[in-house]
Amino acid sequence: MKRFFSGLFALVLVVAIGLTGCSGGESANGVTGNYGQDTLALIESLRTAVNLPDEAPDKQEAQAAAKEKINAFASRYRRDGKVSTLASFTTMRTALNSLAAHYSSYPNRPVPEKLKKRLEQEFRQVEVALKRGS
Repeated sequence: MKRFFSGLFALVLVVAIGLTGCSGGESANGVTGNYGQDTLALIESLRTAVNLPDEAPDKQEAQAAAKEKINAFASRYRRDGKVSTLASFTTMRTALNSLAAHYSSYPNRPVPEKLKKRLEQEFRQVEVALKRGS
């Protein structure tokens, strides 16, 4: 009887994990699998988070959401050979690494103006590269 329940439990667990892992569409962090759309959506989200005023009540939540989206984006596309060699991806990773490092090192400080300008420049480069198809 114990062996039966162990086997049944294992089967249910495999099915549950399989269905969860195979669910298509958008994940909880907004990553859909369409690299171009995901990149543009992430850029807009990050622009909003970076440009929020320091006294905004939802600034901490926006920063936390940005960190989650950065992690979801990076984990989805960093091992994708078709994407990881694109100019837009390498530039995007540079921007994401800079912003994530700031949020990790200085969570209570605003994003410096110099970093904001650099991020905006890199975001524009990514948008241009995506329009070119690279």
